[in-house]
Amino acid sequence: MFSDCCPLVDRIKSVYYRGAVPPLTVKEVEPLDKLTITEAATPHRPPKPSAVVKPSHHIVSVEVLSARGESILSSAIYLHVDDEEDFVVSPETTATALRQKLDHLNTCQNLVNQHGLALQQAISQIEDSAKLKSLMKDPVIAHLIKKSAEFRVASSSMIKACSTFVTYAAHHEKEWQMAREQRERLEETVESLARQHMSLEKAMTKSKRNLSDIKQDRPPGEGVVGIFDSDEEDEDFYDAMDNSEANNGNVAAVAAAPKVEPPTAVAPLDTGKSTLSTRTTSRKRRLRIPDKPNDKANLWNIMKNCIGKELSKIPMPVNFNEPISFLQRLTEDMEYGDLLTRAAECATVEESLTYLSAIAVSSYATTSCRTSKPFNPLLGETFEYDRTDDMGWRSFAEQVSHHPPVSALHVEHDNWIYYQDFSMTSKFRGKYLQVFPIGTTHFIVKSTGHHYTWNKVCTTVHNIIVGKLWVDQSGEILVKEHKTGASARVKFHPYSYFSRETPRRVTGSVLSPDGSPKFELQGTWDSSMSCAEVLSSEGDNWDTAEHQTRWVKNTPLEDSDKIYNFTAMAVTLNEPDEEVAPTDARRRPDQRLMEEQKFPAANNMKLTLEEAQRTRRRAREAKIAAEGPSAKYVPKWFAKRECEITGEEIWRFTDEYWQCKQSQTWDRCPSLYMDDEQEEDAT
Repeated sequence: MFSDCCPLVDRIKSVYYRGAVPPLTVKEVEPLDKLTITEAATPHRPPKPSAVVKPSHHIVSVEVLSARGESILSSAIYLHVDDEEDFVVSPETTATALRQKLDHLNTCQNLVNQHGLALQQAISQIEDSAKLKSLMKDPVIAHLIKKSAEFRVASSSMIKACSTFVTYAAHHEKEWQMAREQRERLEETVESLARQHMSLEKAMTKSKRNLSDIKQDRPPGEGVVGIFDSDEEDEDFYDAMDNSEANNGNVAAVAAAPKVEPPTAVAPLDTGKSTLSTRTTSRKRRLRIPDKPNDKANLWNIMKNCIGKELSKIPMPVNFNEPISFLQRLTEDMEYGDLLTRAAECATVEESLTYLSAIAVSSYATTSCRTSKPFNPLLGETFEYDRTDDMGWRSFAEQVSHHPPVSALHVEHDNWIYYQDFSMTSKFRGKYLQVFPIGTTHFIVKSTGHHYTWNKVCTTVHNIIVGKLWVDQSGEILVKEHKTGASARVKFHPYSYFSRETPRRVTGSVLSPDGSPKFELQGTWDSSMSCAEVLSSEGDNWDTAEHQTRWVKNTPLEDSDKIYNFTAMAVTLNEPDEEVAPTDARRRPDQRLMEEQKFPAANNMKLTLEEAQRTRRRAREAKIAAEGPSAKYVPKWFAKRECEITGEEIWRFTDEYWQCKQSQTWDRCPSLYMDDEQEEDAT
């Protein structure tokens, strides 16, 4: 009997889930003679005379009840709705309506039971009456008795089925409520992605326009700014977890995260007012280097060639290198140097610390995909990188010591100075190698005199022996302003296979001189970093404003895996330049040969240069033994001084290189490389 009312139950479910019902269709029903009619459970009692009702009265009652039931059913399933697409009913409204219709159905059930019982008693009286037994042979009377019984059974089953469904719906109401909330969050996320996509298209249009200006030798205009710098300043954007990245834009975040303000993009400087550049016009720079060969180095062949050789004369093949020097790799810390410019322009020290924390983190962005080793610099090797014409700064680096290896870097701008010396120690742990950096990075704002310092964190290279190399960072960076005492701490969370945290996550805070939190920092060291102002704090519980982006990793070049995963800046580092010093890394022949895919010649040249350096070292040691410490090697462009802030001995730039370059006076430069004839003999 339950199957007889299944179409009705299906239609009520359709009402609940969709808010509308398609037009009813007429279906064939089974022949009536297949139905089974059961007698009432109560014993049969002859009716009283007052209970005797005429058959015609029962027929009228059934018709009235049928009409009333059809009216209720029509109202319950919204038969008056024609346009299904325009009719929207919320789940809460639908559930309430279903409960009301259930009450109507229960009322009808009581009426059906009451009149059905009276009808059954009347029929029993007719059957038991000897006078009316002849009427039972009338097919109309027989059909009436059969139909009335069927109607009562079907109505009872219908009410029970409806009641069961509504009870089930009420039981799962909380689950549907959670599903509705998830749907709303998903809609918000999709909307934010759509708006971010629109911003990306605008940024791409600006980038193409600026690139066109560069190709046509026109001075760049305002430059490429953040992807959220659109004409509509009142647009709201949302964080969304989307491992897609964009140039100077904010696309990475967590789905369904709180809305954030449009990130403050770092605009390039007005380079027309710069007094640093030795160039007068903007320079065209290369956009790509030759693709690396597909063949991989055979470790066993390399080991076989080392048999019988002196250990000190066994070189590391260039097959494991990338075609840049470590001095050039150190200069890559300035890829996001515009963050330093923005830090120098901030109104408060605490806000400046958010940008300095971001550039400290950004220096590790390329290590996630670049595991090749840069060339070790020769003692006295240098590298200059003049980007005053388009970025407003220029840098110079020198290898000031070989044992231990120490590299010094100096970057200058009209409003700030950045310098550091870098050394390191390493520990091999079997499966992985840990590199511990030594040295401090300094940043000075010329206009205010604020002096900032920070350190670097530990780098771990995994799968040294077997497996694919991958790099992780761990530790804490302390960025401190020594004039006011304000500071920032950024923690690099090490990767754990069993942790549910975001890989490569960084967190931190900016503290005022009195130690109270001013900004909250978060992000990942390989993609982006943001900050949020702390509105109030009680212990570890902080109430913050919405996050603003401070840094986002630049978009990788097309097919970057074919060019050692170099960035757009890294591609230009080894670009030939005839005006640089003779000791510049661009002039290093083994590095140039490797870039040109001449690997056998590059290996031979590398061995020759390293042997020449050993010869110079032995000669210098003999001279020191004869003449004393005065014969020690002295760097040409850096001098060791005591830092007035930290008390450490650091290597400071002597400011003589750019004058020598302008006059092309290179008398003080040592001879590190070979002339053309020597180079040809070596290769």
